[in-house]
Amino acid sequence: MTDLELQGGLLGQDQNQKSKTDSSKAKETWGNDIEFLFSCISLSVGLGNIWRFPYIAFQNGGGTFVIPYLIVLLIIGRPVYYLEILLGQFCGKGCIKAFDMAPVMKGVAAGQVLATTASITYYSSIMALTLRYLIASFSSVLPWSTCKPEWGPQCLEYTQQGENNTSNLNSSGTMSPAELYFEKEILHEYENINEGIGLPNWQLVGCLAASWLIIGGVLIRGVKSSGKAAYFLGVFPYVVLIVLLIRAVTLPGALEGIIYFFKPHWEELLNPLVWYAAVTQVFFSLAICFGTLITYASYNNFSRNVYNDILIITTMDSCSSIIAGCITFGILGNLAYQTGNTDIASVVKGGAGLAFISYPDAIAKFDFIPQAFAVLFFLMLFVLGIGSTVGMGSCIIRVVRDQFGHIANWPLALGLSVLGFTISIVYMCPGGQFILNLVDFYGVSFTALILAIGELLALGWVYGVKRFCEDIKFMVGIKTGLYWRLCWGLITPGLMLSVLIYTLLDLQPLTYKNVDYPTVAHVFGWCLAALGLLQLPGWAVYEYFQQNRDFSFKKKLRSIFKPSLEWGPQDANTNEEYQNYRKNLQASKSTAYKRIFGKAFENLFT
Repeated sequence: MTDLELQGGLLGQDQNQKSKTDSSKAKETWGNDIEFLFSCISLSVGLGNIWRFPYIAFQNGGGTFVIPYLIVLLIIGRPVYYLEILLGQFCGKGCIKAFDMAPVMKGVAAGQVLATTASITYYSSIMALTLRYLIASFSSVLPWSTCKPEWGPQCLEYTQQGENNTSNLNSSGTMSPAELYFEKEILHEYENINEGIGLPNWQLVGCLAASWLIIGGVLIRGVKSSGKAAYFLGVFPYVVLIVLLIRAVTLPGALEGIIYFFKPHWEELLNPLVWYAAVTQVFFSLAICFGTLITYASYNNFSRNVYNDILIITTMDSCSSIIAGCITFGILGNLAYQTGNTDIASVVKGGAGLAFISYPDAIAKFDFIPQAFAVLFFLMLFVLGIGSTVGMGSCIIRVVRDQFGHIANWPLALGLSVLGFTISIVYMCPGGQFILNLVDFYGVSFTALILAIGELLALGWVYGVKRFCEDIKFMVGIKTGLYWRLCWGLITPGLMLSVLIYTLLDLQPLTYKNVDYPTVAHVFGWCLAALGLLQLPGWAVYEYFQQNRDFSFKKKLRSIFKPSLEWGPQDANTNEEYQNYRKNLQASKSTAYKRIFGKAFENLFT
């Protein structure tokens, strides 16, 4: 039985009714092509580029890390980015509706939406920390530049360090003012969460409320508003990066720091940890496999050729990471020069420590108006956070609107802001960073990798690379090259599967600052991961029971592996053209390939 025969008796009245409904809806679109480009740049160029890439690169071979990073960018990052943009533009819907192409795998999109929801809560909490530092940057003396009496002898100022270089700080039990300010004045951080996470810090809660107010304000007006905001969100960070780069390279000792950053350790190329780090960095950097890119692309004009956009966005994303690395190690090189420290590695802290300890500590030592550079730096981080969270929020709202089209945009944006703010308060507690680390690993990083593999399998083998390339030709009139076909069907899912297997084999109990979590925290974490991963079988079963009751078990099973009746371009006229296009292709389709290897060859190469 052919696909047309399987679906033939169902297309009639339901399809006509769907076309009338779709045609009555005015599709939201970007104001122009540039808005889409800048929106994707503001989404992809985020906090991960500024504080994660420099530290990850240094930890994994310095300049050598750039090699696997660029390779992974070419065979995972760019192909998946291109795939998601094309998929969203073709169907004109949010990420869950996009999986009407393969209903059995719709749980992949549902899991990605949950991961995006978890991400937006802790991203907003980082924005709150950034805003808190931004406000403090207007002080006549930067508050993290000097010790406070209540910190006691544990605090050691730069002027007191003298011969004692920075590498001796932690080993001697003393800490810099910047580190103590972050832990004691900003976070009021607990040593562990065995007794709970404590009560929220009202100052951070206020900054969190301001952050969500801005996020909600952009989201309420929909894609038109976020598109206009993207001009600023996409450009301003680069202006600040260039200013900071110029300042960094003119500091004494900066050149040594930059050389240290790029100094290659070739033996690291054989270390699987380096390749794992490169894959995770590309995921975080480009924001792929979270549903946000599909959502943004759904607002594009149907026939737009996005190939050049993909090249521009992914190249700018990589360049921003490299620039951030040069700034980071230029500043840290200067810090090592001033303290007489020859070991630059000792002044590096990763994650939040790089953004809120190492950078502020170095900026406080600037001779010329350190407050101005602090304001620029934290304003840049805040703007980057807005760009990322607006993209995540748009994805969540679009999924709900696809299901309940009668609901206006503003109540959904308002509801998301209130709910997001309420959940994010947990990160404003003294034990909040423990929870953030827990949610990031179990609810986002771990599940995202598995769901990403599912996305590639859904499009590459359930829907089929061959059919997807036929859709691309219908949409933009170009033939897809062999490079993209092989990446989508073999290379990208194969490498990601290898990374997943390595991750599972090397899985260690999660810690935060080398502090173990209580058992209940790990139970919560695995429940969070299960919530995302159980979407896969859950949605498959749901789609099975949504099939025609008169179908046999076998026919129902086959149906959920075929595109649903709702699959296709959103515009009614374009959809009609597409259905005729598919009929003509199927009428001329060859049946020469019968065996599995022959069908696989046909899927990738014909």
